[in-house]
Amino acid sequence: MRPIHHTHVEQPGLAVVEVAAADDETALAVQELIAARCAIAAADRTTREPGEPGVRLRFFLDLRQEPGS
Repeated sequence: MRPIHHTHVEQPGLAVVEVAAADDETALAVQELIAARCAIAAADRTTREPGEPGVRLRFFLDLRQEPGS
């Protein structure tokens, strides 16, 4: 995965969330659960790292906003 850019976490309430899961469905389900509670910039696909098990999903979280805003 690409490095995290400072603008993604430069203010309180901003976070980068990275999920490691066995499969796409599990990773995307975790993203959905978090999106129901917090405002996120959702990812639309997972990535696979050569030599590592499972998949990864990175999305951006903003605790300052309500979900769906």
